[in-house]
Amino acid sequence: MNNMNLNEYQTLALRTASPKEKKNELFHLLLGLCGEAGEIAEKAKKIVRDHDSDFSQFDTADLTKELGDVLWHVAVIANYFDIELESVGDTNIKKLASRLERGVLGGSGDNR
Repeated sequence: MNNMNLNEYQTLALRTASPKEKKNELFHLLLGLCGEAGEIAEKAKKIVRDHDSDFSQFDTADLTKELGDVLWHVAVIANYFDIELESVGDTNIKKLASRLERGVLGGSGDNR
C-alpha cells in the first residue's frame, strides 16, 4: 500500500479497533499508546547502554513496526473524538511552521 494518506490509514486501522462504546475503551487506548511509545524508548535505552548511543544500531524494520503501533493508537484515539488523522497532521505542521516563523521552535510550552 504505497502513497496512503492519513485518513485512508485511519479508516483501515479502525477495522481492527474495538467499538467506541466498549467500556473503558478510551482508557485502554491511552494506556496502549503509552505502552507502544515505551517500547520504542526501551529499545533506545538499550542502544544507549549497549552501543554508546550509536543509533545507527537501531533495527529499522523493528522500529517501523513499533512506530506503526503508535500510529494505530493515535489514529484510533483521534477517531474516538471524531478527529480525522489528516487534521491532526495538518494542525501539527501548521503549529510547527508558526513556531519556526517566530523563532520559537526551541524552548518549552505548547503556547509559544
